[in-house]
Amino acid sequence: MSGHQHQIPIREDWLATTSEAILDPGQRIIDPHHHLWERAGWRYLLDEMLADIRSGHDVRATVLVQSSRSFSRAAGPEAMRPVGETEFAAGVAAMCDSGLYGDVRVCAGIVSQANLMLGAAVRPVLEAHAAAAGGRFRGIRHIACWDPDPGLLNPAYAPPERMLEREDFRQGIAVLGEMGLSFDAWLYFHQIPELTALARAFPQLPIVLNHCGGVLGIGRYAQMREEVWTRWQAAIAELATCPNVMVKLGGLGMRLPGFGLEEGATAPDSVTLAAAWRPWIEEIITRFGPARCMFESNFPVDKGGFSYAVGWNAFKRLAAGASAEEKDALFWGSAARFYRLG
Repeated sequence: MSGHQHQIPIREDWLATTSEAILDPGQRIIDPHHHLWERAGWRYLLDEMLADIRSGHDVRATVLVQSSRSFSRAAGPEAMRPVGETEFAAGVAAMCDSGLYGDVRVCAGIVSQANLMLGAAVRPVLEAHAAAAGGRFRGIRHIACWDPDPGLLNPAYAPPERMLEREDFRQGIAVLGEMGLSFDAWLYFHQIPELTALARAFPQLPIVLNHCGGVLGIGRYAQMREEVWTRWQAAIAELATCPNVMVKLGGLGMRLPGFGLEEGATAPDSVTLAAAWRPWIEEIITRFGPARCMFESNFPVDKGGFSYAVGWNAFKRLAAGASAEEKDALFWGSAARFYRLG
């Protein structure tokens, strides 16, 4: 598998060392965050996604979030090249709509990429995404992850520092709002105040914070765990005052948070995962409420740390004390509402 240094290789034999019965198999699920891609040494397309989904949980639909440029157009204007990923995703969705692959609607919602720093000139790009998506285009994720340590950055993306405050970026965000689209925000924990300012500047724009707010626990942050928790907790509390913001609960299987569970001789079980994730996820649910939170797989990225079946079991353990209505929001309802999935 190729990728940057913080992506954990997928080891199918290692994942197979842990197997569990599916908890609460009747709980319906929308997986609101996964990727599909074809990279050198790393293929994760519809067949691979369906194999994970068919491991036992009742996943009814999914939302594709970017394809890491795997299916961008090879030619044409640079700004328009990401439209190729929407064309690809719409094809996958149409395959699933045929019924030949079962009942699950993979790519029922599509979150694409576009350079929002084009400002008002991003409108024709967004219009092209919408035209290609067959009614499934929901919004844009423009990765904002920045840190002074270059070792924490993905070399495939190079956002400038404080990108969310730039005038050209905010002009692009304004176009998103005018078109009734949403913004998926992927950034690090110390950047959350920048997202709060953006949410307040565009109170009608639906925003969803990805991956629990970019917790960092490696590199220099490995020695700053208490400080990271304190800063993250305060930032999450302030962001929660913005009613147009929701949070995706997941992304904690990456190397970035520094849990290190991928280093064991066997893959972690759901009890272990739930124990490691509980403080962060419970804090978010407490601040935002279940109606503004949605569990996500972040596959295949998080697949380096746990299997699909075990990961959703861990989420179900974390929601064990919730009411049936709250569980429905966390696993299905919040995603259905945010991404307008019937």
